[in-house]
Amino acid sequence: MNLAGLKWANKVACDVAVDAAFVWHDLQNTVTSFSRRSSGVCLSLSSETERVFSGVCEGQVREPKQKTIPRGQCVWNMECVPAVLDDLEGKKETHVEDPEHNVYTRFMKAHRCYDLVPTSSKLVVFDTSLQVKKAFFALVSNGVRAAPLWDSKKQCFVGMLTITDFINILHRYYKSPLVQIYELEEHKIETWREVYLQDSFKPLVSISPNASLYDAVSSLLKNKIHRLPVIDPLTGNTLYILTHKRILKFLKLFISEMPKPAFLSQTLEELKIGTFENIAMVHSDTPLYTALGIFVDHRVSALPVVDDKGRVVDIYSKFDVINLAAEKTYNNLDITVTKALQHRSQYFEGVLTCQAHETLEAIINRLVEAEVHRLVIVDDHEVVKGIVSLSDILQALVLTNGDNGTA
Repeated sequence: MNLAGLKWANKVACDVAVDAAFVWHDLQNTVTSFSRRSSGVCLSLSSETERVFSGVCEGQVREPKQKTIPRGQCVWNMECVPAVLDDLEGKKETHVEDPEHNVYTRFMKAHRCYDLVPTSSKLVVFDTSLQVKKAFFALVSNGVRAAPLWDSKKQCFVGMLTITDFINILHRYYKSPLVQIYELEEHKIETWREVYLQDSFKPLVSISPNASLYDAVSSLLKNKIHRLPVIDPLTGNTLYILTHKRILKFLKLFISEMPKPAFLSQTLEELKIGTFENIAMVHSDTPLYTALGIFVDHRVSALPVVDDKGRVVDIYSKFDVINLAAEKTYNNLDITVTKALQHRSQYFEGVLTCQAHETLEAIINRLVEAEVHRLVIVDDHEVVKGIVSLSDILQALVLTNGDNGTA
């Protein structure tokens, strides 16, 4: 049997070290497999190259060698698909387990962070010597919500710059429409970090591409963060930024193939999923500066906008705040929330809601299909009763109904 080579499909070239097993399919549908520890070499942070393994095999699979092939060039008329090591080597079960028990926890432990890295994606990195204002403008122009921060002196990533930083700067230094926010105009990122963090400095929370998705979910929820950079421990390169949305969407792709746990048919009310007390809200005439203060003090990512009867009429999220940078209107925070929402950069279809008597399965489907971060829980009269977020869902699926073990 003569195999000319194989191509690792559906992955952007990057630094990785993964336990891998491959199945080669040639033109005669002959299948040969091998497993090895693959340590990647940094090829590119763009999508212009792909990792290609090649080798000639006569009767047995030999250790392949690596080379780089430009994307688009004809490589070989063969397909390589990842295979699970357990499937190739045989898996010994010590006992029969209820297929519904901890099904999503086991799924997360069986998959790696690298599995979620897309073929091509945009990653923006800021040096800490960059001016804060230019950094936020760059977030807007590139359509991203966060960026890893690189410290040239330390030669490593030291943190993340997010929309939350923009909100904190505006809220801390805003005086009036007549006074320019000097700190936003002149400060560098490193200056802001020194002022903001002071004695509360914490190291960057990141994860290895070879860590399990269970570890990723646990880290996101434990640290109460929304973005988790995937960093290669060998090279220090950032490969991707994991989010709640990406993880839940990945789970949804396979959820129909797994046993359906009974709790999916239970309601939010029965499962007590979501926040039902002390809901942070604003009114249509609430000043924007007040809304920013609620973001800072309550550490929430969105505020339902309600009328005088408590009925939801709109929603103001942290992402909406970045429009102030896009239109350079951050010098006047005395305007109302309603006025600020008129500057939305994207089409708004309305507030996505749900009710407490709806099933968890229905909520998951709505969140994934709408690609939103939360649903406002309302009653029959559209009065706000709570909020259910992606973090609430992942907590319920993976941790609450899972176990406390590690991958």
